[in-house]
Amino acid sequence: MDREVFFRFLQSFSEAAPEAELRLGEPMREHTSFHIGGGADLFVLPSGEEDLRTGLRLCRAYDIPFFLLGNGTNLLVGDRGIRGVVFSMSRLSQVSINGTRIRAGAGAPLIGLARQAAQAQLTGLEFAGGIPGSLGGAVMMNAGAYGGEMSRVVRSVRILEEDDTVREVPGEEMAFGYRTSRLMTQGGAVLSAVLELAPGDPEAIRARMRELALQRQAKQPLEHYSAGSTFKRPEGYFAGKLIQDAGLKGYAVGPAQVSEKHAGFVINRGGATAAQVLELMETVRARVKEQSGVTLEPEVRLVGEF
Repeated sequence: MDREVFFRFLQSFSEAAPEAELRLGEPMREHTSFHIGGGADLFVLPSGEEDLRTGLRLCRAYDIPFFLLGNGTNLLVGDRGIRGVVFSMSRLSQVSINGTRIRAGAGAPLIGLARQAAQAQLTGLEFAGGIPGSLGGAVMMNAGAYGGEMSRVVRSVRILEEDDTVREVPGEEMAFGYRTSRLMTQGGAVLSAVLELAPGDPEAIRARMRELALQRQAKQPLEHYSAGSTFKRPEGYFAGKLIQDAGLKGYAVGPAQVSEKHAGFVINRGGATAAQVLELMETVRARVKEQSGVTLEPEVRLVGEF
C-alpha cells in the first residue's frame, strides 16, 4: 500500500470524522478471542454509523482495503497483521426494547443481549447466552447453538450495502443457511437488527440459560483461548468426533492444540502463533480426510497476512 496515499486518506478521514478514534499499528491479538494476530495498519473505532460510512467511502475512494470487526471471536488473524483499515463495530452497540422486539446495533455483545432479553421476560434468545460474538457477526454467519440460531429470531436487518446505500432487509430475505447468510455471498455490513422474541416466564428463561451455561462449561474448553468451533459440522457428521476418531485429540503444534476436552476446538495454550494454528488445522483436515473421507471446512475465518 502506497504510504503517501495512506497518509492522505488518514488526513481526510481525521478531518471528516473527528470523533472517530484512530490507532496506528494496533495489535490484533488484543481484539481476538484467540489472542493471536499482528498489527493492523490502522484500527478505527467509529463513534457511530456516519463515521463508519465516511470511513468506508474514503477507503473506496483511495483504494484502501478494509475489514469490519465485531468481537473477534471467530477469527484467526495472520502473524503479519492486516493491511489497510480495520473498523471496530464495538461502539455501534445501542439497544432498545419495545414490546417483544429488540433493536440492537451490530456491535452489541450477543451474551449481553440474551441477558437483557431475559430481564425483559422475553424468550427465544436463551441459546445465545454463551455465544461470545457480536450481533453483527452472529447475523452474518447465522450463529447458533443448542438447537437455536439467529435465523429464527431475526425480523429485519439494517444493512449498509457496498454501494453506500442503507436497506432494512426482512429476515426472510436474508438467505440464512448453516453458518451463512446473504451477507456472506453478496457483501454488505450489518448496522443493526431487529429481533422478534416472545413473552416468557422469567424463571424458566433463567433456568434454561443456567442449564446451557453448565453444559458449555462441562463440554467446552472455556478456560483456554480459542475461536469457538474450528470447523463447520459436515452433513451427517460431527467435526469433533471425526477429529477424535482420527486420533488427534490433544495433538499440538507448539502451544496450538486440539483440545483434550472437546476435539472440535483448537486452543491457544499461551503464545501460539497464527502459523502454528494454521499448520495444526491443515494437519487435522488432512488426517480426517485420510481417515474418514470427509473434508472439514473451517468455521474460523482467516484474516490478514500469514
